[in-house]
Amino acid sequence: MKIRTKLTWQNTGVTAAVFLFCMCLIYLLSEQARSRTFFHDLKSEALTKAHLYLQNQVDAQTMQSIYLNNRKFINEVEVAVYTTDFRMLYHDAIQSDIIKEDRSMINDILKRKEIEFYIGRYQGIGMLYPFGGKEYIVTAAAYDGYGYDNLYELQQTLLILFVVGLTLLFLAGYFLARASLKPIRDIVKEAESITAQHIHKRLPVKNGKDELGELSTTFNALLERLEISFNSQKMFVSNVSHEMRTPLAALMAELDLALQKERTGEQYRQAMQNVLQDARRMNKLIDGLLNLAKADYQKEQIKMQEIRLDELLLDVREFILRAHPEYHIDLLFEQEEADDDRLITVMGNLYLLNIAFSNLIENNCKYSDNKSSFIQISYWDKHTVIRLSDSGIGMSDTDKAHLFTLFYRGTQESVTEGHGIGMALSQKIIHLHQGTISVHSEEGKGTTFVVELPHI
Repeated sequence: MKIRTKLTWQNTGVTAAVFLFCMCLIYLLSEQARSRTFFHDLKSEALTKAHLYLQNQVDAQTMQSIYLNNRKFINEVEVAVYTTDFRMLYHDAIQSDIIKEDRSMINDILKRKEIEFYIGRYQGIGMLYPFGGKEYIVTAAAYDGYGYDNLYELQQTLLILFVVGLTLLFLAGYFLARASLKPIRDIVKEAESITAQHIHKRLPVKNGKDELGELSTTFNALLERLEISFNSQKMFVSNVSHEMRTPLAALMAELDLALQKERTGEQYRQAMQNVLQDARRMNKLIDGLLNLAKADYQKEQIKMQEIRLDELLLDVREFILRAHPEYHIDLLFEQEEADDDRLITVMGNLYLLNIAFSNLIENNCKYSDNKSSFIQISYWDKHTVIRLSDSGIGMSDTDKAHLFTLFYRGTQESVTEGHGIGMALSQKIIHLHQGTISVHSEEGKGTTFVVELPHI
């Protein structure tokens, strides 16, 4: 069921319930008004007949004759007059006797002065009537045919109004829902035209303050992020293809050259060394890409644990020195050792943080003449700060602006080999751990990375 049909049925159903409630209320109020009016008329008729009889203005036989003749054509009121000791003085039609008075009813009238009651669809009253210094009990009953006929006509009219009104409400609701949802149909139609080839297109925003305007704005923001992600992916694939093609081309060329003719053992050994070097470069590139993929995980998908940053940095230092004995790495606490271990403990992933700090330390060592990195640890109320410095060649403003761009190698790429992955990977990992990373560098004066991580 489409939304416009569902909305139409829902609105019609709610309106029908309210409509039906109002009609029932009208009917019940009309019935109460009819009942009160007829009880009043009964009382007036009973008093008139009782007064005529007790004053002897009309004899009983004449009054009964009038009653019997009138009841053939109209719903005549049947009146009876009793003494307080339940002795009947007058009755319009004792043979039919609608009320059938008894002693308990007489006592009830004496006690309450006046009563009103129903006998089936007949209405009846009983009252104490003082006349000539005495008290009499007068009862009257009749059928309100005129009132019930009017009530039936009202019932039929309300039923017709209900059916006609609901039909009109359904049609009006359908067209209103259709008109209200037309902007959504336009949005759907426009969204269907947005494909990978036309991802730059955006939805029109007619009124940014209403719900549909907010929906279009949100969807356009989503498309903006998708376009950025799509373009980044294309660039990523293009750069990866280029980066992997270079060592593969070198490896194939080296092997092809070695197979062109017979060579000496030393020449074959040199060719194998070159092939091994190219394979190592490719392996390092693949490792970097895999780590980059892991850094793109959501925080909830990565196993987190409490990690002491001083112990982590000592382990990273030992690992790098084993691989590069010529490097010099110094670790220093700017403050005295914290009494509370939590000041230098973070919630993080050990593997990823190892990679991030390894990349930063190796970057210091690679781009400094004395192959050294100086690491300082300090802590504040909410963050632990790690500064990694070198006294190397430094960076230009252009290099600093693009340092964390994937596959960017800068103007100093001839100094040392790399793939432009390490810095972008380190930034992703630091951000994944809710931290920040910044760089301060001047050409010829060295580079300092500042990492801030929230401690537990």
